[in-house]
Amino acid sequence: MSGGAAPFLPRQPINEALRIAGEKISRDRIIEIRHPYDGTLAGTVPKATLDDVRRALRTARDFKSTLTRHDRYRILMRAGALIASRRDELARLITLESGLSLKDSQYEVGRAMDVLLFAANLALVDDGEVFSCDLTAHGKNRKVYTLKEPLQGAIVAITPFNHPLNQVIHKVAPAVATNNRVVLKPSEKTPLTAYALADILYEAGLPPAMLSVLTGDPAEIADELLTSADVDLVTFTGGVATGKYIAGKAVYKRQILELGGNDPIIVLEDADIEEAASLAAGGSYKNSGQRCTAVKRILVQETVADRFVELLVEKTRAVRYGDPFDPTMDMGTVIDEASARRFETVVNEAVGQGAKLLIGNVRRGALYSPTVLDDVVPSMTVVRQETFGPVSPVIRFKTVDEAISIANGTPYGLSSSLCTNRIDLITRFIQELQVGSVNVREVPGYRLEMTPFGGIKDSGLGYKEGVKEAMRSFCNTKTYSLPW
Repeated sequence: MSGGAAPFLPRQPINEALRIAGEKISRDRIIEIRHPYDGTLAGTVPKATLDDVRRALRTARDFKSTLTRHDRYRILMRAGALIASRRDELARLITLESGLSLKDSQYEVGRAMDVLLFAANLALVDDGEVFSCDLTAHGKNRKVYTLKEPLQGAIVAITPFNHPLNQVIHKVAPAVATNNRVVLKPSEKTPLTAYALADILYEAGLPPAMLSVLTGDPAEIADELLTSADVDLVTFTGGVATGKYIAGKAVYKRQILELGGNDPIIVLEDADIEEAASLAAGGSYKNSGQRCTAVKRILVQETVADRFVELLVEKTRAVRYGDPFDPTMDMGTVIDEASARRFETVVNEAVGQGAKLLIGNVRRGALYSPTVLDDVVPSMTVVRQETFGPVSPVIRFKTVDEAISIANGTPYGLSSSLCTNRIDLITRFIQELQVGSVNVREVPGYRLEMTPFGGIKDSGLGYKEGVKEAMRSFCNTKTYSLPW
């Protein structure tokens, strides 16, 4: 590894609720985390048993927080300050376990600070409502009030590998703000940052029983997390197949499922082509293309496609990729070699079916180059399924009707991007695209950490994430009435 000082590692294990004094963990109860770029050992975490899971869930359910709104505000703000003071260390830890470039990891830490800021301030907002009861002839001189209360049972949060800090904090911070207790199961590929975050929250004053971190084999512990009577809500971010399994298994529990995406950027002939090509490249390669809202399909109107493709190749060639600890690199590795091999396979398949490889498709271990394909058709695997990596497949279209049909022609419906200056077409695309969000002259993934976020179809159940929406979902609403 290059880049200077050794990366920050969390104190391990910091899971107070599950720690058993003097217990020794055998080698078969250890998960090794390796740096994707060179395979060096990044750290180890315990592999939780079913007893560990049950103990954590029972601890969470039994604990009744007495934290006031101001207490929660103070804890979240303090955690944000601690993260700010350790920004470089946390970025290095993210890079160590995920292979993401330091540029991407630094950006992720900044986003996590925003999540804490929004959650802290929303913890101070009185979220009740008042209804006067004399609004009709059948009414009375009373008022009905609403009160938001934390859930009775635990929240189970299951997070993916691609944002080891931000995906976790998007679930934990709203839970803290609403006085809930969380049992967190981070991806077994990138758990170290989750432990570091828990350490920071404890240091900021969070009672340990309000957050437990469990690392383990999903095949061994997942069903208990989904079916336990101690769990009231499951919030999951990850793949479609796993999300549908959760939906079928966690019966009669609230579920928030933020699943995959196959997000298009649609470039119309009146667009600023330079801007559109920059958005397409940035949206394809940031975070090594490993984002549910990354640009997965590039739809370009035929009349401007040649010039657009020239610019896209030029911008792709300028992307520096390699050792993720080299601060000059724009892009590091993908999560593992198996993923890189999969990208190589679907690109080769597309070329075999008539697509043109213009640049890229170079692989070394988990390092996979930014790649541009032209003359892609919607039936090819590279665009029919979600390619979770740095691949830019260009699909040419003739008419607006065709563009909308292609954009809606997958099972996914998360986000989208539209490059045009015509207000009539902007309005039409917003109305007709079957997605959770439409960003005009911006990448599909653009959002604030507080704004509602989520998809439809195979991208989710229509329930939204984002700090504000998550806080609403994590509460019970109680009504009471008084004479007035």
